[in-house]
Amino acid sequence: MSGPGEGAQPQRPPSEGIPEASEGRLAELESQLAASQEEAGRMRDEWLRAKAETENVRRRSQEDVARAHRYGVEGFAGALLAVKDSLEAALAAENASIESIREGVDITSRQLDAVLEKFAVKPIAPAGEKFDPHRHQAISQVESEQEPGTVVNVLQKGYLLHDRVLRPALVIVAKEKEKSPPEAPST
Repeated sequence: MSGPGEGAQPQRPPSEGIPEASEGRLAELESQLAASQEEAGRMRDEWLRAKAETENVRRRSQEDVARAHRYGVEGFAGALLAVKDSLEAALAAENASIESIREGVDITSRQLDAVLEKFAVKPIAPAGEKFDPHRHQAISQVESEQEPGTVVNVLQKGYLLHDRVLRPALVIVAKEKEKSPPEAPST
């Protein structure tokens, strides 16, 4: 019987039995491997840093969007406070005449118009225009001398925010006049 390890080839050190040219090539390959591993480690570190930065940018963007949703109307609300103050002053006035109340309401209305204009809220007042279902809501149709499909009367102004409809204008639209049936000849 033979014992363990008997018959097995003895292990040689790596450089033993390798020609010198091969040893130079092996050293060159080991050097390239070490450089490649170092480069891979550097690239991994850069990738981890870029990934962390991307996550930070995403998180900050989400926070900015949340703040914009929460406080996006801050400027608009602040501008409306002057209008609110004017209304409260009008309500607090005692023994005011109808004329002074009317004048105060007119001034307050102009303040409100200025605020709306500042924030790109524009009225839709389409009297005489062609009916546009994207901006107008027809309440009824009436016979009119105007061309059919034309807005005859505006019951309530609509409003745009930039180019988006906040509220359509409530309108009455012209329809073609019905022709009366020809009269039958009398016998």
